[in-house]
Amino acid sequence: MFIDTHCHLEDENFSSDRLEVLARAKAAGVEAIINFGSTLESSIAVADLAKNFSELYAGVGIHPEEIDDFDEKTGAKLAELAADKKVVAIGEIGLDYHWEKDSARRLIQQKIFIEQLDLARQLNLPVCIHDREAHGDTLKILQTEGKNLRGVLHCYSGSLETAREIWKLGWFIGVDGPLTFKNSAKLPEVVKAAPRDMILIETDAPYLAPVPFRGKRNEPAFVVEVVKKLAEIRGETLEEVAAYTAANAKNLYTL
Repeated sequence: MFIDTHCHLEDENFSSDRLEVLARAKAAGVEAIINFGSTLESSIAVADLAKNFSELYAGVGIHPEEIDDFDEKTGAKLAELAADKKVVAIGEIGLDYHWEKDSARRLIQQKIFIEQLDLARQLNLPVCIHDREAHGDTLKILQTEGKNLRGVLHCYSGSLETAREIWKLGWFIGVDGPLTFKNSAKLPEVVKAAPRDMILIETDAPYLAPVPFRGKRNEPAFVVEVVKKLAEIRGETLEEVAAYTAANAKNLYTL
């Protein structure tokens, strides 16, 4: 059995066939799926979905590309959503320097990231982090502001050296479709070195579909392709990878 620890089934890309997507996931052996919000609206949507489907769970938070969606009332609303037992994390939060080049706006991202880390601490919830081309600042903030927190760097794209610092903090890395790409660069080296108890599998559906579905809409059933590649790189069986990544997900998110 597999656990897809990061996707976005509330996305409009699934509006016409969400039930069929869930059925295909179940048929592929996916026993649980965690959907993450990126705005207040999508956080409300993933929390509602989790209430309606036993296999779905939710994370709520404001993505770094959506910082204009965060004001003094946002934290209280996220906390209200997180009171539901099917909401298992704060996320997707973090830093994204790929799209944001303005230094002042990057500082605002950092401020909102830290505020949401503090919210997770108050609520005793793990954290799902988006880190795109902001590895140094993300690590620095986790080392200084992430104390007594646990979580995952979703869709990990940093170096092995940074990953080792992340593991020292007790944080996971999330691995998804890019692992299967020919241009996956440093990622195979990272996953080969990763301790078994520090890896999670994800799809980030509808984005980043793995080979052989690259270029198509991603969905939770495709997480099996990520596991196949992980097993190949690490010299393990598919069953082994499925077992320990599911155990890691249940441990982090108290599923």
